[in-house]
Amino acid sequence: MAATIALLSHDRQREQLVALVRQYLPVFARYRLMAPEQTGNRVQDVTGRLVEVGLSEAVGGVVQIAAEVASGGVAAVLFLTDPDIPYDLELQTLARLCTIHDVPFATNLATAQAIIDSLARSRVAHLIFNPVSGQGNAEQELALIQRMLEPHFHLEIHQTTQDLCAEQLALRAVEANADLVIASGGDGTVSAVAGSVIGTGIPLGVIPRGTANAFASALGIPTALTPVRSACQVILGGKTRIVDAAFCNGVPMILLAGIGLEAEVVEKADREAKDRWGALAYLMAGWQQLDEQQLFDTEIEVDGKIERVQAGAITIANAAPATSVLAQGVGQVVFDDGLLDVTIASASTKLEAIQTVVRLLGSALARPIENPNVAHMGARRLKVTTHPPQKVVVDGELIGMTPVEVECIPGGLTVFVP
Repeated sequence: MAATIALLSHDRQREQLVALVRQYLPVFARYRLMAPEQTGNRVQDVTGRLVEVGLSEAVGGVVQIAAEVASGGVAAVLFLTDPDIPYDLELQTLARLCTIHDVPFATNLATAQAIIDSLARSRVAHLIFNPVSGQGNAEQELALIQRMLEPHFHLEIHQTTQDLCAEQLALRAVEANADLVIASGGDGTVSAVAGSVIGTGIPLGVIPRGTANAFASALGIPTALTPVRSACQVILGGKTRIVDAAFCNGVPMILLAGIGLEAEVVEKADREAKDRWGALAYLMAGWQQLDEQQLFDTEIEVDGKIERVQAGAITIANAAPATSVLAQGVGQVVFDDGLLDVTIASASTKLEAIQTVVRLLGSALARPIENPNVAHMGARRLKVTTHPPQKVVVDGELIGMTPVEVECIPGGLTVFVP
């Protein structure tokens, strides 16, 4: 189902249509609106609701909307007609296309109100789709998402571009009063979309199509075999869970911030390497970085108290799957306890570093173990300063250098889960 409403009227019915939009503005606010020039401008002037204004009715405005109907992009057509004006060829064509494509078509006030009542009970989903994520065929994956979700939602599709990022598109969805927002891409895309819905109560759907897909893994959303199909089924299942979120230097964080080793690894595992090797690119980069990583002096401030340590890697985790080894200081990270899990790892040689990682892996998959090279703490908020400054990665994206301030937002996200 599409998420666009087309608005048309004859001259004498235009004010009646404007009054209808104003009366049901909360419903219309959830949809993309399009209209010919005169009607669209009048609706915008009176209601303040943004309308995609097309050609004038006299020079093809009706035909434009008929083309949108034929392309499958319209949820309903409201055309308040003047009973004294006979149907012309353009109106007949529009009505016929609505019949062919099963699009509700109203020509009077009573029918328009019935359609609006039906739309008010429908759910509008905004899909934020990153076409360059992962190694799959983006066109085929998007087509599959549409086939699975459009029978159940009015689906508004937004694709990221170089000029239009996931965060901007998600903010527009929130402003449009979306019933749910769906992020499809890698962890960076999911994090950007999630940042825009933190605290809104709008449920977040996740369709993992990235390299690591760590957030989906942490929540138990399938990421292997048929991840797109499985994730769509999770969303259609309708079960949600309230989880924590966080901000790191004002940047949304749903997974973790990495300082030192992890940030260097992310920088080394560039797009070319990830396209070629997938998740293995991170392991290869990590092995290379172990030769180069130097310890750095660190100050960690929690509740006014400052701890000073030497570290080679620091992770501040909100959520992380078991495969995020450096986050697993005392076992699996809990993503709904209202606390950040802080793990500090240090090692003076590559052998010690390898032993530390192996022990951490054992801790992640089995139970916490004592390790002299690893320290752990939980905190609601903290500040980390390093000497010299270190690179910082948040949810797989480099954001700058230390110092960082991180704050947990307990219960900040509602997410669809299996």
